[in-house]
Amino acid sequence: MFRLTRRKFLVTTTAAALTPLPALALSESAAGSLVQTLVDKINAVIDSGKSETAMYSEFEKIFRTYADITYVAAYALGADARTASASQKKAFTDAFTGYVSRKYGKRFREFIGGRLEMDRVKAVKNYLEVRTIAHLRGQSPFDITFFVSDRTGKPLFFNMYIEGINMLLTERTEVGAMLDRNRGDLNKTIADLRKAG
Repeated sequence: MFRLTRRKFLVTTTAAALTPLPALALSESAAGSLVQTLVDKINAVIDSGKSETAMYSEFEKIFRTYADITYVAAYALGADARTASASQKKAFTDAFTGYVSRKYGKRFREFIGGRLEMDRVKAVKNYLEVRTIAHLRGQSPFDITFFVSDRTGKPLFFNMYIEGINMLLTERTEVGAMLDRNRGDLNKTIADLRKAG
């Protein structure tokens, strides 16, 4: 017997609504420039010698500046956004931003002594895909790909793949699992996000 679980419902009701708008006049050079600046900022934090906490703070500033935070957070929250109040959506977005900054900041901290390097830019459907190569000491190079759109009126990245792992889908699954554990209580999930990552 087919049962419509929270996860199935979330996947089927959010995919179309949250697809980025066409890239409009976004050029390959603009997308490449955004990611080059982003890569330079990440490399600077990696090389800074700052404490772990200070690095996470810097990564959060980078995420808030160069990512389409509103889109990423809304995608992660999915169908639950429809019943959330404006204040809950804002609190969720803020908590989620801190969470992903810590989570992916930990991954980027692994690059200490290494570097990210721009590789190529290409148009894919209604956005631009910017591939970078991560060079770490003692490891084979691997891809980190950023997906860039100008949905907001300026180029911002709205997703990234690290070694083939899709950030958007991963975080939608993670947030969905938190909501399920909290029996759909968004306020409890927001509190969990503030401690997670």
